Amino acid sequence: MSQLDSSLLRYQRQIIFSGLGADAQRRLLKSRAVIIGCGANGTVLANHLARGGVGYLRLVDRDYVELNNLHRQMLFDEGDVADGLPKAVAAAQRLRQINSEIEIEPVVADFNPGNALALLQDADVVLDGTDNFEARYLINDVCLKLGIPWVYTGVVASYGMTATFVPAAAADKVQRPATGCLQCLLGPEPAMGGPTCDTAGVLGPVVAVLASVAATEAIKLLIGRGAINRGMIHIDLWDNSFETFELAGRNPDCPACGQHHYRFLEAEVQSRSAVLCGRNAVQVSVPHASFDLQQVAKRLQMLGEVKQTPYLLRARIDELEITLFPDGRAIIKGVDDPDVGRSIYARYIGL
Repeated sequence: MSQLDSSLLRYQRQIIFSGLGADAQRRLLKSRAVIIGCGANGTVLANHLARGGVGYLRLVDRDYVELNNLHRQMLFDEGDVADGLPKAVAAAQRLRQINSEIEIEPVVADFNPGNALALLQDADVVLDGTDNFEARYLINDVCLKLGIPWVYTGVVASYGMTATFVPAAAADKVQRPATGCLQCLLGPEPAMGGPTCDTAGVLGPVVAVLASVAATEAIKLLIGRGAINRGMIHIDLWDNSFETFELAGRNPDCPACGQHHYRFLEAEVQSRSAVLCGRNAVQVSVPHASFDLQQVAKRLQMLGEVKQTPYLLRARIDELEITLFPDGRAIIKGVDDPDVGRSIYARYIGL
């Protein structure tokens, strides 16, 4: 190991693992990974990939750090909560302290059909750190269209699942047979009505286990070595169950990978509001909007307490907390009805 050049010394214990080696480590350092969502799963994924030496990480997240994140979102602390930092920014700051030799790009944005292609187009692998299937179906569409392998991870309560998808267009590049896609597995519509972190909670350790499996899958894809998960891995730490389910292969009638109909990617970007899991909050998104946060702050200071940072504006008005981002997106805390959220947005921010 004395012959390692200085750029590889921090990875010495990883390099001596027989499945990796110095050449594979150099390949990791030249790789680009994008993580969509930087909450529970996303912070574990980002932590492993940054420490493991993936040379470029793009972290995409729409939210900011709150106190109830800290039991499972490993890159954040109480200072991030006090500062009201966006998760992508806080995670990037922590990861740069861990590994200053890689490039980390935080993107504070809602992942949607309007920006999805631009955010993923230069990725070698994409990792799912989201909390909803609409976003996962969008990841699936983009990765099929661009020929990028990706790894799904979902966790709730004490259990979780992960699956690895290799589009046909990516098979030669990653030296792996093509798999079916998310729509082959779950059908043409996102799953609705299942348990969420709001209704079932979530244990921190199960997040770490499932996301660690997913991060290892990403490393295997990036270096072209190791056995890729060809099924669905399901783990429940409360019941101590560890199972792998075989999945059917690619469905030629699948709308996405069979017929190349990317409905979620091609959806019109429009104003929308959505309830955020476990938050008693609604997100309102307005396409093509932008705000001068300083001007909005002056207007809202007449109504309540206002705090502004380089990343966001937060106003507390009566029982509401409104967090506005420069792209016009707002998280309104204190309501759980999307229509009410839009009404509050129109009243205080404007549409």
